[in-house]
Amino acid sequence: MIWNEEYETMPREALESIQLKRLQQVVTRVYQNVEPYRKKMDEAGIKPEDIRELRDIEKLPFTVKDDLRDNYPFGMFAVGLEKVVRVHASSGTTGKPTVVGYTKKDIETWAELMARTLAAAGVNSGDVVHNAYGYGLFTGGLGFHYGAERLGATVIPISGGNTKRQIMIMRDFGSTVLTCTPSYALNIAEVLYDSGIDPKDLNLKVGIFGAEPWSPKMREEIEKKLGIDAVDIYGLSEIIGPGVSVECVEKKEGLHVFEDHFIPEIIDPETGEVLPYGEKGELVFTTLTKEAFPVIRYRTRDITRLIAEPCICGRTFYRMEKVSGRSDDMLIIRGVNVFPSQIEHVLMSVEGVEPHYQIIVDRQGALDMMEVQVEVSEEIFSDEIKVLEGLAKRIEQDLKETLAVSCKVKLVEPRTIQRSEGKAKRVIDKRKI
Repeated sequence: MIWNEEYETMPREALESIQLKRLQQVVTRVYQNVEPYRKKMDEAGIKPEDIRELRDIEKLPFTVKDDLRDNYPFGMFAVGLEKVVRVHASSGTTGKPTVVGYTKKDIETWAELMARTLAAAGVNSGDVVHNAYGYGLFTGGLGFHYGAERLGATVIPISGGNTKRQIMIMRDFGSTVLTCTPSYALNIAEVLYDSGIDPKDLNLKVGIFGAEPWSPKMREEIEKKLGIDAVDIYGLSEIIGPGVSVECVEKKEGLHVFEDHFIPEIIDPETGEVLPYGEKGELVFTTLTKEAFPVIRYRTRDITRLIAEPCICGRTFYRMEKVSGRSDDMLIIRGVNVFPSQIEHVLMSVEGVEPHYQIIVDRQGALDMMEVQVEVSEEIFSDEIKVLEGLAKRIEQDLKETLAVSCKVKLVEPRTIQRSEGKAKRVIDKRKI
């Protein structure tokens, strides 16, 4: 199902005409109303009237998370607080959070984009959406909530936590759609198994998962354990929240970017140079329709590529490949770039290994050391020591071939790695760097 056929199937030429008009409007607006943008553009020698064609976007300076922190809380807003009806904030790991605002029209735009998102995943007005994303300053819960209501679906605003109660509600209320982080979906599957409940006793047909990177192997694991289609969604609070792009259930190969509202670019994370379509690099977004908190060329730090080939679903928007990692999540181990997603891909390929792991990085003298702790199944863990040692060595070898750096693998018994009801904490870096 396509929610907004006029825009989602628009010919490329018409779409780019809309993008240019909206880009010119938003650049003028931030130059006039947001001092940090005006200052950056003046320093770069750029005026709004210099944006004459779409490719002129490359003349504009980048926005980074520090710009938001430096102008905390409302210094990046393009309207006064009297026009802001909602404030959200991301959980900052280094001090204060990044704050974003929404006008009434922004909330309506967000609901529209989330309705498109849910429809792309196969959700319709007859569905019951079990929304286990967190409600509050985090954008996930309320983003899905408003989108499902706009679609006409029934929403269960359960938020996170108390997994046994979640399962009871899903079963009793006949939930057909699950929305949460992928790691929490696995947690739900585990509690289902422990409780002796067959996933077939639930009415679930599809899950829409995001807010953290997850590998194709983890998708397979979720789909197998819950008996559903698992669809990837992408968003971030600085851009709008969830609803920036989503996979369609017809293909599940790349996430359709809602390009009438956001312009995506791929840049070289080291040089900032814009890369051609199809090349992998850092994802950058410019918002085209946001009123309270527009952003220009925001560096997401997410690593992906853009796909221009048409999709079988009929949507004409470019797709972005599933995010493979983050440039700022990248670990440098003895001079080698390592992404947690690479490690997950190897682990999920090994029979007997559970989808729960943690990467611990430390330094002994001048040497970086990496240990991967991963749970194994009850059957494997109860096996003889020799078998466990052999499995650990095989995983170590597989990881070395993939990463080009050696690490230690520690097999741990089931349910010893802490579970997450939100974003899973995969990496513990103990180095003082």
